[in-house]
Amino acid sequence: MEGFKKFLFRGNVVELAVAVVIGAAFGALVNAFVDSFIGPLLALLGGQPNFNSLHFEINGTVFPYGKFLTAAISFLIIATVVYFFIVLPMAKLLQHLTRKEEASERPCPYCLGDIPIRATRCMFCTSEIQPV
Repeated sequence: MEGFKKFLFRGNVVELAVAVVIGAAFGALVNAFVDSFIGPLLALLGGQPNFNSLHFEINGTVFPYGKFLTAAISFLIIATVVYFFIVLPMAKLLQHLTRKEEASERPCPYCLGDIPIRATRCMFCTSEIQPV
């Protein structure tokens, strides 16, 4: 497990290549999910499982905007899944693993100079300050 953790937090070309391959496989998985579940749900609402057949013509030239619409929906679903199932959990994990430094200084309430947190008198304006 420790080796896997080091793998996740190091950055080099081989690991980036592995990430790209896994990302492509993940994209295929999400596309299959869209085709198998989201498409039929859209078909219930709009009558078509995908929008690939939607198009318009101008002077005999076909503009298949439905393919773009289907790709845009797939992209939004992939982006949402990646954000909620990968980015947010990783951010929370990193936040949990990194220790927050405790403040060593605080502002003087009178002159706003930075003084040591345990000081009882400001070194700039010599005002007495309540200890923390």
